[in-house]
Amino acid sequence: MVFKRRTKRSFRQTIVEAVYPRGGWLRAISYIVHRLRRLPDKPHRIARGVAAGIFVSFTPFFGFHLVIAAALAWVLRGNMVAALLSTLVGNPLTFPLIMSVSVELGYWLLHEPNPMHLSQIVRAFTRASIELWDNMRALLTGRDTHWQSLAWFFRRVFWPYTVGGIIPGIVLGLAGYYLSLPVVAAYQKRRSKRLRERVEKLRAARAARAEGPGPRPADKGQEG
Repeated sequence: MVFKRRTKRSFRQTIVEAVYPRGGWLRAISYIVHRLRRLPDKPHRIARGVAAGIFVSFTPFFGFHLVIAAALAWVLRGNMVAALLSTLVGNPLTFPLIMSVSVELGYWLLHEPNPMHLSQIVRAFTRASIELWDNMRALLTGRDTHWQSLAWFFRRVFWPYTVGGIIPGIVLGLAGYYLSLPVVAAYQKRRSKRLRERVEKLRAARAARAEGPGPRPADKGQEG
């Protein structure tokens, strides 16, 4: 395979690079911005995709962010690739802050007492994932299923997270739209100008070659 790694990454390397990419997060962010600017689409469609990806990053649908972002970009008539790239706003460094803000805001909007701390939220997601997996296996093997913990998780964590993530998701999604729109438009304008200048230079060079070399000075003297 042409694009296959020569040396496979170990499980530890995969986990470490998921938390801290090779080259650092600044390099990863600059790469994403570079890819967004070079997408072959209209600036407003790319900006809509950016807004969709950022908004989805504030939802608790872990494992489905890419699918939801692509679907939302399609509904908004935005660029799907831009939406997929922009979901990286939610990453191992930002998710603790996103979780804490969204759940606390959700508790406040729903008038729920005793908001949960980050460590409690993470443990709740872990327990819910394990119980969901056990219940899926139980359905296939005929064993009894238990949904009590999942019901508590939905009421105390998932629903407040969903409600609380809407406002910051919309605000930062709109910020991403209005910030990316002029950046992409300016980049595409500069790139189009450079391409036009390159084409004009090629045309001028071809025209000069077509005219051929002029008469040499010795030839002019002989003609006289």
